Amino acid sequence: MALKLVFLCYIALCAVASGIHIINAHDLQVKYEPNWNSLDSRPLPSWFDDAKFGIFIHWGVFSVPSFGSEWFWINWKSLVPKYVQFMHKHFEPGFTYQEFAKDFTAEFYNASQWAEIFEASGAKYIVLTSKHHEGYTLWPSKYSFSWNSMDVGPHKDLIGELATAVRKNTKLRFGLYHSLFEWFNPLYLYDKKNNFTTNVFVKNKIIPEMKELIETYKPEVLWSDGDWEASENYWESKEFLTWLYNDSPVKSTIVTNDRWGVNTSCKHGDFYNCQDRFSPGTLQKHKWENAMTIDKQSWGFRRNAKLEDYFTLKDLVKELVITVSTGGNLLMNVGPTKDGMIPAIFEERLRGVGQWLSVNGEAIYKTKPWKIQNDTLSGDVWYTQGADGNLYATTLSWPLDNTLKLSNAFKLTPESKILLLGNKENIKWQVKSNHIEVFLPSTAHKGEPAWVLKINHYQD
Repeated sequence: MALKLVFLCYIALCAVASGIHIINAHDLQVKYEPNWNSLDSRPLPSWFDDAKFGIFIHWGVFSVPSFGSEWFWINWKSLVPKYVQFMHKHFEPGFTYQEFAKDFTAEFYNASQWAEIFEASGAKYIVLTSKHHEGYTLWPSKYSFSWNSMDVGPHKDLIGELATAVRKNTKLRFGLYHSLFEWFNPLYLYDKKNNFTTNVFVKNKIIPEMKELIETYKPEVLWSDGDWEASENYWESKEFLTWLYNDSPVKSTIVTNDRWGVNTSCKHGDFYNCQDRFSPGTLQKHKWENAMTIDKQSWGFRRNAKLEDYFTLKDLVKELVITVSTGGNLLMNVGPTKDGMIPAIFEERLRGVGQWLSVNGEAIYKTKPWKIQNDTLSGDVWYTQGADGNLYATTLSWPLDNTLKLSNAFKLTPESKILLLGNKENIKWQVKSNHIEVFLPSTAHKGEPAWVLKINHYQD
């Protein structure tokens, strides 16, 4: 290893001398080993922390019944009453879940249109379900014969089309979700029956499937799920991650989450999800992500969802602001229909977030949490700090008297300037004995979901 590093350093010096840069830090990295101490030492690729905001897409055969949630199959087979009643009412006895796949047509699927919507949201990355717990893959996997989007259903490589559209038409990073377990796969059930002392499913299905996914589509996010019934040793997670970080085609840029086996959540991974909808509201020691969904009750599309089941634009911006202020990324989920449409209410919400970010994005992207995250004077003000040192104070409510009161967490000087993003002129302020008063222009209050003050020339 030492000789290899010396040789690489020599090559790097030659390249610098010739004016050509061919070596980067990742080329000189020590090879990771299949243990958590080694794997957890990997630096987080900077693009992920800079991005702050991504879009999650839950799409699969569960989009056909589009009832209850994406857990339709297991809930029906577990005899949950409303699912049993739904099937009894709408389908003949003997109907199987697999028969839903023929109606997963994706006939209106336009990957370029999806990419445009996602980019308009202001997101910097997307994560598509390549395979959920039902086992159906959205690509022609050779490890999922007759249960993939090429063999049955739309007869398309759905992942391939979106990956191409995203990379051709946008600057979004492309990521994929992948479920480790499959509810009714006979190989998995065999291992489960043996208390996971055998790993036929992992060796013959999961590991080769994940490598196929990485090598074919080169995602920059691998969002693992479905790990909780078995240990990391059964899943061979450490061995797979060692390959991913050392030898895969995306070893320098890919990020992974923390769902790699029982008790790995919130402990191991490039970033932590900890649990669905994780939103601690306080600064965390490790990079984390808040994965949440616009439909409060389901990740997949639901035909019978009501308007009140969806988070409002104000709700979503609030979630983004608090998440970023406390060091996290927000992964906001939508559920497309069986025919490949992103429902209008999801599109409206995404474009609304994008419009807000088009004005206020500098308070979100590439920022860091400040020394305090939440201004306790009002409770509705959250702080971030830009790379250039500017302080951003985002208020989630507009004061009735147009005067925003901030605590004395920072000191203003005669050179200090405060700007309300979206307005060209600096606004007036004054320092009181125990707080700062900022006089907001009444004309700026137009029903926005949140407002951002940019503060410079201040003192901590």
